[in-house]
Amino acid sequence: MKTWIDGRVVDVAEATVNVTDHGLLYGDGVFEGIRVAAGRVFRIDRHLARLEVGARALGIALPRSPAELRAIVEETARAHGEREAYVRLVVTRGVGPLGVDPTTCERPGLFCIVGSIRLFSDEQRRRGLDLITSSHRRPDADALDMRVKSLNYLGSALAKLEARQRGADDALLLNARGHVSEATVANVFALRGDVLATPPATDGCLEGINRAAVMDVARSVGLTVVERSLGRLDFFAADEAFLTGTGAGVIAMRSLDGRTIGGGERGPVTARLTEMHRRLAEREGVEIIPPAGGQA
Repeated sequence: MKTWIDGRVVDVAEATVNVTDHGLLYGDGVFEGIRVAAGRVFRIDRHLARLEVGARALGIALPRSPAELRAIVEETARAHGEREAYVRLVVTRGVGPLGVDPTTCERPGLFCIVGSIRLFSDEQRRRGLDLITSSHRRPDADALDMRVKSLNYLGSALAKLEARQRGADDALLLNARGHVSEATVANVFALRGDVLATPPATDGCLEGINRAAVMDVARSVGLTVVERSLGRLDFFAADEAFLTGTGAGVIAMRSLDGRTIGGGERGPVTARLTEMHRRLAEREGVEIIPPAGGQA
């Protein structure tokens, strides 16, 4: 892995963060997970726009302009050198004294990591995922708006731990009203007939960049795409269901709480959307890492 920090790119083992950074001490900060596919950084402008909105919501002034942040991501990705990679761009509240008061931090921290990520195995991708419904709930927006991609992922971590301890691959999280929000680190979709439904952001999910991309390609093949509140029943009744995310890509759900979804395997629509999403990522954006022997 490679890391941009303090104005230079270094091996991740050489990168250091001050232990009094409030991003470490209190989860006070925002980040983006960005995909590099076929040597191209996927929808980086949309990621940077979401990062800016999240930082503004937390009262953090981004320490670099969007153009500078883009250059940092591309520089780090080039140094990593792999045409398939995962980017983690992080903005913290910054170094400050002990105590939760954000106003004691003089300036935000910034670093960028590029490496590989493997949330699920090839076998899991082939067969689909088994999910449970987590006992942990997504908070309402008046408590913590999940549209902000903050450094506080404790709820997701506990839900993932619960799923793994119960023998499942991942977990579905509900909000306080019992509506489905999302999986631990991915958006969720349920297909019934030619209608593809996904929870609205107001039900406690992230406005995923890959979620939007899949919605676009689904419409292009004639599916009716709707954002509406979903319950567990919508997944039990679905013909197919799947997750989307930067790390997850597009991956099928084969069961929820021990009940088979559809045919209990990756369905034809999920397979088609997976391939279309992949092709979209391979052609969008400027190629910054050429194939071996090529030139960018």
